[in-house]
Amino acid sequence: KTKSHGKFPFQYSNALVVSVPIGSPPQQMDMVVDTGSQLSWIQCHGKVRRKSVKPMINWFDPYLSSSFSFLPCNTTLCRPRIPDFTLPTSCDPTRHCHYSYFYADGTLAEGNLVTEKFTFSNSLTTRSLLLGCATASTQNRGMLGMNTGRLSFISQAKISKFSYCVPDRTGSDLTGLFYLGDNPNSAKFKYVNMLTFPKSRLSPNLDKSAYTLPMKGIRIGNNKLNISPAVFKPDPSGAGQTMIDSGSDLTYLVDEAYSKVREEMVRLVGPMMKKGYEYAAVADMCFDGAVAAAVGRRIGDMWFQFENGVEILVGKGEGLLTEVEEGVKCVGIGRSDRLVTESNIIGNVHQQNMWVEYDLINKRIGFGVAKCSGLKA
Repeated sequence: KTKSHGKFPFQYSNALVVSVPIGSPPQQMDMVVDTGSQLSWIQCHGKVRRKSVKPMINWFDPYLSSSFSFLPCNTTLCRPRIPDFTLPTSCDPTRHCHYSYFYADGTLAEGNLVTEKFTFSNSLTTRSLLLGCATASTQNRGMLGMNTGRLSFISQAKISKFSYCVPDRTGSDLTGLFYLGDNPNSAKFKYVNMLTFPKSRLSPNLDKSAYTLPMKGIRIGNNKLNISPAVFKPDPSGAGQTMIDSGSDLTYLVDEAYSKVREEMVRLVGPMMKKGYEYAAVADMCFDGAVAAAVGRRIGDMWFQFENGVEILVGKGEGLLTEVEEGVKCVGIGRSDRLVTESNIIGNVHQQNMWVEYDLINKRIGFGVAKCSGLKA
């Protein structure tokens, strides 16, 4: 049985941002809880590449921490052949290990690999863990890598269960709750067994460290869409994998599934769609804010269907639409191929108002309907 290491509030702004005490004495670092990536990293003193990034960054100062240590180039983790990183590591002029990390959405972080302590609570003070100390990035927060890879935060800290409750993004209280260890509400959760893959399987498009779900279909209102279940399952190359990812804002579907959802939206609310509009080159089921309520009423609700008859309500009415810019709302689904990925990704837009539990011991994901804003940490 796992124990609880505590519960922590997070701020929801299309990402789950938790404040993590790192170093000795601890410095509070804003980090995005990301179940879709492995390497954790923090913003170290340095520059942010894009002007558009808000300057509200809490930098980590290595010189103030007695437990901070650079990873030297001659350690095994700095060998360029290590497949845990999206780009090979290298040796910088000071003989420290340098990393670069690219994400599917095109964001980047690079800097040095270091070791440092995390102090989540009295029961969870970690030994020194490997993380990145980013000196250049396209983001204004760090990352808490939570996938199953051996260098993720949970793998290094030996955490076998965690969960979070994402509040409604249109609500006034955008504080959610994040548990490390047991969740007292889990008796009511519906569980779906994860798909796991042998280490030996060589599939270029398969992310073996992701949380892969046996998705079967999508229902809108009472209409189960005519999508072949095969499009949600990895083929021999790994294409079609369906993963749940707290670090992705939108949900992404492969073309065959996306086109069927779009067909149904055109049938239900076609005349109200914004003609020729596309958000971020990935999503084109969009509406003017003025008609959003009417659109929501016509669509009704949307359900994702999994094995064992488990169905998850991922949004209803106007809640199915997410504001992408002033006065424009879109169905929170984009096309995977625009991210140059062959996977289906369930983003946090479809994880609002529910507990999502990652149970690594039993290799399953739990879902429980909840009112997530205003939960007390």
